[in-house]
Amino acid sequence: MNQQQEDSNTGLEKLEGLASLVRIIRARKPLVHHITNMVVMNDTANVTLAIGALPVMAHAREEVEEMVSLASALVLNIGTLVPEQIEAMLLAGRQANERQIPIVLDPVGAGATRLRTESALRLLRELHITALRGNASEIGALLGVEGETRGVESISLSEERESVAQRAARQFGCCVTITGARDVISDGRRLAYVENGHPLLASITGSGCMATTLVAAFLAVEPDAWKASIAALVTLGLAGELAAQKAAGPGTFRSHLIDAIAALDEETIRRGQKVSVIA
Repeated sequence: MNQQQEDSNTGLEKLEGLASLVRIIRARKPLVHHITNMVVMNDTANVTLAIGALPVMAHAREEVEEMVSLASALVLNIGTLVPEQIEAMLLAGRQANERQIPIVLDPVGAGATRLRTESALRLLRELHITALRGNASEIGALLGVEGETRGVESISLSEERESVAQRAARQFGCCVTITGARDVISDGRRLAYVENGHPLLASITGSGCMATTLVAAFLAVEPDAWKASIAALVTLGLAGELAAQKAAGPGTFRSHLIDAIAALDEETIRRGQKVSVIA
């Protein structure tokens, strides 16, 4: 066994409690407040319910502070961005920070336009973000790393994803997850890979946004953002693997994915998780 394998096994021993987090979510039914994009709103609400949490989609500036005060986590997703939405996000985010409610930011399309990149950076600058979840080009764009984004899709990145995740975590002071065929999660000190998943996840709209929602659901019961993010990516990836076994294509895959998340139990997660921790 080489040194890296030894480090991975040691790290995995510290993550034994991940599978039990699903049971805790279902027992507590935490409220997850979303200020999110219109394309995925229905899917992310259903994913929230499937994992056992409760979703609310409240965007109006007049109510976001009051609503987030009732929540256990806040999702900020800039996928269908308008400037007024950023103001609502800042109001909700400041209230969440005051009440120590975790915030997950999804910088959808950062790097594609100046509005998206600058808005995501403003949120990171003015709020304490607990976890940041995006694809490689989105996270890279926030650091000024050269890459190619086509619409909201990541095409290429000029720097290794591990380096980008670790640098972003240190610069922004939060846990960073870069999703892809192999998910990378770092809090600037620890680094993990999640290799659960299936190619069909890339064939439906909003799978990344679903991952962000799951990070928030796990953060509602697990204060360690690194562990919560790993648990979320294992959940989505493993559910994707199980859903693909029954799906005829992208349309039926989406339905089976929601079913698979709802059916996940501790034993299935414990047996199926594909996590490597690099010390």
